[in-house]
Amino acid sequence: MRLDWEMLDRRARCGDHAGVARLLLHASEADRLAFGKAVEAGIKGADPNVWWRSDTNPAPSYALAVIGTAPTAAKAATLLMRRELRAMWRMIPVDRFLAVALARELDWLGDLGARLSRRLPTRNNWDNGEWAFTTSVMRAGGVEPPVTEGIVHGWLLSLLQSYGDRGQKRPPLNVRMREDPYLDLLLPAVFEMDGLGADVTHSSWGEPEGRPSPAHHFPAAIVSLVAEGRLERKDILTAVVDRLVRGDKPNALRPFVLLHDELAPTVDEIAGHALDYARMLAEGAGPVAALSQRALRTVDDAGRLDLETLLDTGATALLRKEKTLVKAQISWLEKVARREPGRAGEVFETIAVAFGHPALDIQERALTLIGKQVPRLGPELLARLADAAQVLASDLPARAAELFGVAAPVAGSTGVPSLPPPAGPALMPPPIATAAELAEEVVALLHEQSGVRWERVLAALVTLHARDGRGALATALRPVMERYPAWFSESRWNSGSPFVCLATAIRMVIDAPRHDSTHQRLHSAVRVAWQEGRRGGVNSKLSDRPDGVLALRAAEVAVHLNGSMMPMLVATPTRVNGSLDPAVLLERLSRAEAEGWQPWPFDLEQALLRLPRTPVPAEVTAGAAALTSAAGRQFAQWLASGGLPDPVSEPFTQFGDRKANGGYTWDAPVPRRLAARLRPSRDGGLRLERQLLTLDPLKYPVYMPDDFKGVEEVLAMVLPHHREAAAAWALGEVASMADQDQKGPGRLLPLLADGTGPIGPALVTALAYTFGAKQEPDRAAAVDAFLTLAAAEGPTVTATEGPTPGSGATFAGSVGAVLGDLCSDGTVKLSRVVPGLADAHRAGASVAVWELLTAALPELLAAKPRSLPDLLELATQVAVTIGARDEIPGLAAEAARPGSSRLVQEAKRLRSLLTP
Repeated sequence: MRLDWEMLDRRARCGDHAGVARLLLHASEADRLAFGKAVEAGIKGADPNVWWRSDTNPAPSYALAVIGTAPTAAKAATLLMRRELRAMWRMIPVDRFLAVALARELDWLGDLGARLSRRLPTRNNWDNGEWAFTTSVMRAGGVEPPVTEGIVHGWLLSLLQSYGDRGQKRPPLNVRMREDPYLDLLLPAVFEMDGLGADVTHSSWGEPEGRPSPAHHFPAAIVSLVAEGRLERKDILTAVVDRLVRGDKPNALRPFVLLHDELAPTVDEIAGHALDYARMLAEGAGPVAALSQRALRTVDDAGRLDLETLLDTGATALLRKEKTLVKAQISWLEKVARREPGRAGEVFETIAVAFGHPALDIQERALTLIGKQVPRLGPELLARLADAAQVLASDLPARAAELFGVAAPVAGSTGVPSLPPPAGPALMPPPIATAAELAEEVVALLHEQSGVRWERVLAALVTLHARDGRGALATALRPVMERYPAWFSESRWNSGSPFVCLATAIRMVIDAPRHDSTHQRLHSAVRVAWQEGRRGGVNSKLSDRPDGVLALRAAEVAVHLNGSMMPMLVATPTRVNGSLDPAVLLERLSRAEAEGWQPWPFDLEQALLRLPRTPVPAEVTAGAAALTSAAGRQFAQWLASGGLPDPVSEPFTQFGDRKANGGYTWDAPVPRRLAARLRPSRDGGLRLERQLLTLDPLKYPVYMPDDFKGVEEVLAMVLPHHREAAAAWALGEVASMADQDQKGPGRLLPLLADGTGPIGPALVTALAYTFGAKQEPDRAAAVDAFLTLAAAEGPTVTATEGPTPGSGATFAGSVGAVLGDLCSDGTVKLSRVVPGLADAHRAGASVAVWELLTAALPELLAAKPRSLPDLLELATQVAVTIGARDEIPGLAAEAARPGSSRLVQEAKRLRSLLTP
């Protein structure tokens, strides 16, 4: 039978795998080889829309055509690894695929399987169809799978699945492992390759109650095979210890910790790995360190642990953040000191390392223990301990001085730490100089948006078009447009995006089409924005949020670029935060007047919105007043009026929407969220002004909002000197970092701190939420923003309602009041907040941190959330540093409570410091 592409393709698109296989099996080998080029051309030229079909996706049949016609393993692998076919490996009918290969008597089937195995995913692939397909090819070709991360990942997931493809219950895991042909080859790699333990941890997905039954428990299965002699105990224990020593992410280490516990190593086995356990105690993750501490203590109780190993390891362990582990280490060392009186001095010097622990209760425990031994310690040892005690904090240095018989430190002798003034935002990079450089920046913009990059691209497109004409831009930009059609082609999902507007502008520059529906829609949107001052709604798909201003400006370029040879944009900022120097704008408008051109309307409005709030130099004001063009007169009037008035920003609380059973609906799952309402303080003004400064939050919290994800810098640069407005727009997204554990928007806070303008309830609340974000990089961003604001000269808060203090309060105190409110009912977890405040204190913002703490503590002392003792401990450290003597409402009552809980102890410690 002669092979014909149209016939084969028709069957492929109908999902007729059996028919395609028959065509290939009934053809001669010569016809198959001759048909190979047609198959390659057909696959490469297939309509992109066919790949999105579900039941009739042609990719599985195309794969049959590849194995039935390819001349070599290399050619077959190249075609099968094309993106469209690669996504469908799991759908390939393996029996028919191998039947075609068998009919051809291919000697390179194993080579093909090995080539395909290199493309197996290494993470997050719980559909093992790809593994099954690839290994079936290798097995049919008579080769063993290579020990690569993708192969081991696929094998492990296939092994761990407790249900078969048709939902049937599989035999217990130890049985599956015992019978698996690749166990000896691939199991060692599970211990050796980083991250594979996470596959074991996640293997409980799909199990009842989210946990594997004992029959499918990986550690239990390994121990079972060890017990029956199928696996060597010594090898497995060594592999487990090596894995724990090397470390990994916590969820990837968990199964190996459990396996270690189920193996229950003997004293002899632990002693043989004593140095490995010592390294785990010093450097391992918390659960691993706890495991090693228990193991080493077992060996020490048996008298088989070298004291030098214990002391060296103990010194490092005493500075770990896990306080339970540190306390256990101190108790262990105390026991050793009693057991080894001749070396007690060395032990106590090791315990003194805990003087440097960040937690006051750990410092105090170590000092109290050593203090009991002072009468029995020699003068030289006491002197060394006194030197070590210099790192103690709070009231402990004075106690140590009394114990060791040295002079007490003078309070406040080192002075209150302060922060240097902020350096301010950097200058913008130099403008793009060539069409080739512009093409590079456009590609970079596709991979990572930034406000600075957007400004440089828009400015260069206009400038290079006026300077170099169409030719150079067409040569450089046409390949970019062709390479990234998905970004630059309009669809229902991206019609209002700045990328579509930019693409339209580029098309107008390099090869203006006679009819462009997108260009017509943008023309309408720009007209509506000018006539009605509106983005969004009828005749405008541009976003009505602040980020829509960028799309509007790109649309303005697309609409007007061919109608005038505009030599430049006037809104391009001079600093990376979006600020525009008034002298630079004067220079640009003076040039426009001299050359006889007018800046585009929204380009000019954006320029005016970027002018700083500081007094304008007299020479700039005089120069603006001398301009006679329409743009020049508007600039002069703007300066004379003081620019854009501050909007009215008011706090607003959103409450979750409850269902009949009392729970929260899926789209409003947060009990409450603090937001802000914006209103412009005047009627009229710029056409951009009203939408930018008008915001009415929804009644309910939004589920995982992401309006500004990835464009935080774009948002901040629209109104760089009215940061309160930007904070209000993004507040829901920022809040979701704390109350819905999202990540990313925290990077907005340092950008807003680099701006100017009053700090109102939106920015204060945004900073409070970011301190409580789940992700550490977001919390670090809160610290950066806090330090920048603390270093500024006396920023004040203009809020008048809600939990934020009244007019004139310091920003830090206002943040503290909001934190007290949010943490008192668990809306924000206090445990996430404390480390960031400690970092700010260590960085020199102690005064601001104290203002925050004194505002937050009254409400927190009444609510008593978890981690309140940690916050009180931090307050004690800050109070000692700045010599504070403030009265904190509720602290005296808490300190007077009976009992010895840590909360009471920390309250008493702070109270004693604050009481003269």
